[in-house]
Amino acid sequence: MSDILVHTEAGIRTLTFNRADKKNSITSAMYGALADALAGAADDPAVRVVLIQGHETVFSAGNDIGDFLNNPPAGLDSPVFRFLKGIATFPKPLIAAVCGPAVGVGTTLLFHCDLVYAGDNAAFSMPFVNLGLCPEAASSLLVPQMLGYHRAAEALLLGEPFMAEAALEVGLVNRVLPPTEANAYAHSVAAKLAAKPLSSLIETKRLMKKGQGELVLKTIAEEGASFGRMLREPAAKEAFGAFMERRKPDFSKV
Repeated sequence: MSDILVHTEAGIRTLTFNRADKKNSITSAMYGALADALAGAADDPAVRVVLIQGHETVFSAGNDIGDFLNNPPAGLDSPVFRFLKGIATFPKPLIAAVCGPAVGVGTTLLFHCDLVYAGDNAAFSMPFVNLGLCPEAASSLLVPQMLGYHRAAEALLLGEPFMAEAALEVGLVNRVLPPTEANAYAHSVAAKLAAKPLSSLIETKRLMKKGQGELVLKTIAEEGASFGRMLREPAAKEAFGAFMERRKPDFSKV
């Protein structure tokens, strides 16, 4: 069975992370599947809204480290950057239902969603610095815009998790629900949107995001260049080596 389930019904395309045994960690192939599904949804007039969801116990642990090290992003045409560009420019309503851990891109992708519903077990984290890396998905731009600079600095420089209620307070999520209800509630909201005129949904979203588009894409590209460079540097090598060896990293010399 596919690691990304794609189901389209009644105007709603649902993309489900289907790798719970690996905490829904994302491989290059999964990024490609997500990018293709978003591109298809953008072009298909029968699709009016997209919903991204995981399991009630885990949304996504971020990148699959083994796959990531074996298949690092290779330029803006790589699957991960195709996905980031696709989600950043997606013209129709985009909803996410998040339960359990949402690590790295599992959190940063949410800043491109229009509505986010969280289980009360959701834990958001952006631990890029702890891996010797820098933010991605335009999070260096979007996180300060939403959270304010000091909260963004806390989230991005410390990389520590923050829970659903804190995410609700800063506006990252719209509502907190029991984990067993989050996906169904998000789907009910998607159904409400799917019943509305698509042209109005698209134009309203475009107007709300007016002026962000080029800056977001420019930031994604700039972050990607820094990310790729830092991935080859000593800090990241120490961080990933420590992860694979199940030890605490030593950054005292980097």
